[in-house]
Amino acid sequence: MSQYPELKLYIGGEWRSRAGQPVLNPADESVLGTVPHATTADLDDALAAAEKGFKIWSRTSPSARAELIYKATALIRQRAEEMAVAMTLEQGKPIAQARLEIVRAAEIIEWDAQEGRRVYGRIIPSEPGMRHSVLRQPIGVVAAFSPWNFPFSSPARKVGGALGAGCSIILKASEETPAGAFQLVKAFADAGLPAGVLNLVFGKPSEISEYLIPQPSVRLITFTGSVPVGKHLSAMCGAHMKPAIMELGGHSPVIVCDDIDPAKAGAASAIGKSRNAGQVCVSPTRFFVEEKIYDKFTAAFTEKAASLKVGNGLEPSVQLGPLANDRRIAAMEMFVADAKAKGARITTGGARIGNNGYFFPLTVIADVPDDARAMREEPFGPLALVSRVKNLDEAIEKANSVPYGLAGYAFTNSASNAERLSQEIEVGNLSINHFVASSAETPFGGVKDSGIGREGGVEGLQGYTVVKNVSHLATP
Repeated sequence: MSQYPELKLYIGGEWRSRAGQPVLNPADESVLGTVPHATTADLDDALAAAEKGFKIWSRTSPSARAELIYKATALIRQRAEEMAVAMTLEQGKPIAQARLEIVRAAEIIEWDAQEGRRVYGRIIPSEPGMRHSVLRQPIGVVAAFSPWNFPFSSPARKVGGALGAGCSIILKASEETPAGAFQLVKAFADAGLPAGVLNLVFGKPSEISEYLIPQPSVRLITFTGSVPVGKHLSAMCGAHMKPAIMELGGHSPVIVCDDIDPAKAGAASAIGKSRNAGQVCVSPTRFFVEEKIYDKFTAAFTEKAASLKVGNGLEPSVQLGPLANDRRIAAMEMFVADAKAKGARITTGGARIGNNGYFFPLTVIADVPDDARAMREEPFGPLALVSRVKNLDEAIEKANSVPYGLAGYAFTNSASNAERLSQEIEVGNLSINHFVASSAETPFGGVKDSGIGREGGVEGLQGYTVVKNVSHLATP
């Protein structure tokens, strides 16, 4: 299909073709193209190129780095429509959401480019003749692993952080949704980024991670993905004394207090939950609603969810595209069946739509018992679990009852409630009265099993640096 790019590896400033695996369109299960798999020789070349690229890029002034990065983001903005179409073809999200992802990615990269000019050190007061200075320096070669659900913005976070700090990077992007990373890297290549600073590979994830992580020249690993894989990679990093940024799964609670308008909150929750068909690590999933407004909230949520148009994401009126793969369909069916068997009510949705393409409606499940699998395991799909709670105490207890702690949400008009939620909800990102979990200038990451380290904001860029203390005694 002409709207889908011919995919290649990018190593040392050169594009390479290799055999690989098919990329499927989740709307009709057709083959879009082939994603190439890197060989061991390709990985060796990528490492060598990244080492050379680091020497060049780390010695380039922050202002010059920012200028070049801005050239790349200008190309991204110019090419946004073709990038969005390719993203919708391979991942399924509605085209409007794909366009927004491109814009958001450009903003993230631009923030990191400018923040790279403000990676300040400090001078520590000392006795006469002695100077203690603290420097922040780029850490070195970065190995980055990005997921399939946000094919452009997730790689952009890693590329922006690494390049903004002065590091070189080897990006291993998703084989299921590879076009976003390919087009991102192409924009940097066309902008004139020095060879070796940014390298792109695809292949079997376990083989690439097991090869790259132990390499002495790789100084940092950044990964976005599931908790089990994140724990496995973290253990590998620990064995080789490598720092890691792990942005892992979530199971976001939404606490709905009885001092708000339940109809407005219910409708807003349906829109928030429908984003990317719920295939978002910060997707609002476990809704804990105070008794007084429970029925009205659930009714409004159900009505709005049922009204969403499901279909091919390239159709402008579609609000909910297909799931990304058949594995997500099987998971949704399992979670729904388990919840029903344990006494929950399906108020809308609950079953696959058709048998061509991976379509599943936004499904609202009410009166969900605590022992339902979906309440303990991240569904990662269009399932909204609505439960009744007596008060804020019970809501907070239930919200914190899982090992995840990435994002949380709450609706309240009470300042005291907001303060208490801010202090007591165990997440890395809490949003009150809205469903935006992060922006370019704010730190993003989790607590508990949801990860370590941060992406975005000042804290995110610092993760790509090392701290050096220099003590200089003046010669008598």
